[in-house]
Amino acid sequence: MSAVTLTPRALYEEVAELLRQRIFSRELEPGGWIDELKLAEEYGISRTPLREALKVLAAEGLVTMKVRRGAYVTEVSEKDLSDVYHLLSLLESDAAGVVAERASAAELAELERLHAELEAAAKPGHVDREHFFAINERFHMRLLAIANNRWRDQMVADLRKVMKLNRHNSLLKAGRIGESLKEHRALMEAIKARDAAVAMQRMQQHFRNGLEAAN
Repeated sequence: MSAVTLTPRALYEEVAELLRQRIFSRELEPGGWIDELKLAEEYGISRTPLREALKVLAAEGLVTMKVRRGAYVTEVSEKDLSDVYHLLSLLESDAAGVVAERASAAELAELERLHAELEAAAKPGHVDREHFFAINERFHMRLLAIANNRWRDQMVADLRKVMKLNRHNSLLKAGRIGESLKEHRALMEAIKARDAAVAMQRMQQHFRNGLEAAN
């Protein structure tokens, strides 16, 4: 197998991102053992940067290190998922309230453009699940950026990585994308109306429904 060419940035960071994407895509499955020797050969690197990369992913909750057994892709329990959604609901609903109160007209227009992309990705008969979820994440992260609290952003980013471990389960529920889109419409209405309390409530409902679909 030919080695993958890596860019000059810190090698372990590059490897961590490659592994992260393989975990999110289910190429490395939850609960699966990570073959360090095979990956090191595939990437044309020593095991040292690979192990550093695995430490990064372990700190993010994506990988579990087991003594004398090596690294495994983390399996997310129902409690784990419930805890993650609960925290995301608190953090992102707070951000939605801030955006409803403080966002500029230009920032609201940005969110509306992203929402229009969501509508297009969920067009009946032409639903692209992966594209929908990519835009959905961009919408949520842009909303957080507008709310402008880097500590909240950091916590949400880490929690969303864990949420992605279970993302495909939520995609399997019939009608979930349509429901999610309706929830986004309701959220945008509240934000545009500058109603912080309702925006917060609708974001919380969005996460409650998302958790129900993921379980």
